[in-house]
Amino acid sequence: MVSLRPSRADIAVLGGGLNGAALVSALRHSPYSVVLVEPRPPQPPREAWDSRLFAFSPGNVAWLRSLQAWETSDPDGVRCQAVQRMRIHGDGDGCLDFDALDAGLPELAWIAENGRLQACLWRSWRNSPNVRVISTMASHVIWGGSESGGHHLHLINGSSLHARLLVAADGADSWLRQQAGIDLDVEDYRHIGVVANFATERPHRGTAFQWFRPDGVLAWLPLPGNRISMVWSTPPEHAAELRALSPERLAEKVAAAGDQLLGRFTCITPAAGFPLKRRRAREWVRPGLVLLGDAAHTVHPLAGQGVNLGFRDSRLLTSLLAEGGDPGEIGRLTAYAARRREDVASMQLVTGGLKKLFACPDGLSLALRNLGMNLTNHLTPLNQALIRHAIL
Repeated sequence: MVSLRPSRADIAVLGGGLNGAALVSALRHSPYSVVLVEPRPPQPPREAWDSRLFAFSPGNVAWLRSLQAWETSDPDGVRCQAVQRMRIHGDGDGCLDFDALDAGLPELAWIAENGRLQACLWRSWRNSPNVRVISTMASHVIWGGSESGGHHLHLINGSSLHARLLVAADGADSWLRQQAGIDLDVEDYRHIGVVANFATERPHRGTAFQWFRPDGVLAWLPLPGNRISMVWSTPPEHAAELRALSPERLAEKVAAAGDQLLGRFTCITPAAGFPLKRRRAREWVRPGLVLLGDAAHTVHPLAGQGVNLGFRDSRLLTSLLAEGGDPGEIGRLTAYAARRREDVASMQLVTGGLKKLFACPDGLSLALRNLGMNLTNHLTPLNQALIRHAIL
């Protein structure tokens, strides 16, 4: 499956994380030859819980199932928990409830670990003759002209690859995007996302909780059994305080911040943190080049939609490439970018706007935002419209 000196491919995907791996999996039955360039293959699944977990929309989970990547019966497969209900608390008396049963849905979302899903995606193309993996890093790109039919990717092992389409799926700090000289529009939220996992005294019953607090946004995401994953979006000073706590003190603080709704907590993974920024590339496509997922855009995690936007990128790109022909043809790539920009822009507007709205300390803003939450909670059509968008 690994080739040290490949020479040509229809599509080269840089980055084997969730988005890149999902795209490769979706293309494994396509007429294209596909090369994945990823120097760090996923590690074998461990029994210990992954500190990186994501919320996945039902639409994306259905797509992953169609790729045979959402494997839950295999001991090394995905460990996941359905979210049946979401309860969102404002910083006053505001509250929003989303219930799958009320919306006529089996679930609102799924929570699963990054590492195990990535491993499942890699296994899904294991016997695909049109997929190759290069376990080395790229060194530079020689860009072809608009009529050249592709670009030359040079690798640090001395080999090179000519591809008709290069896909940047290598994350928010994308090397390939930088090689292309594509600029980013960046808004620093001046928050750190602190994550950790906990065992809980009481069952969560498939409920996800979120609190808008003076010190940021706290979320509890349900995991299998009496466990939750925490994401606390908070200013850097408070993030540093949280990460400096002992596991016992961190568990006490997180349980208290949620009014002890699930009783006592026990920390099962150490706290980690990552800076939160809104990013949007100024160009998403060029002839023979497309930016995918975090390489093109990132959003605030308060809605849990970052990885879902990336998967919707992969879903659309796969469907457009299914038409056959030159995968790097700019007309098709431009159509892809135009269709994806609206979805991404609206999610960036909503998540960024909510973050700013709840950062306003004055009493009038506090009263209005909590009133708005309560009104939305009682307007069933609006409430269900929000659910319908989130499950795509």
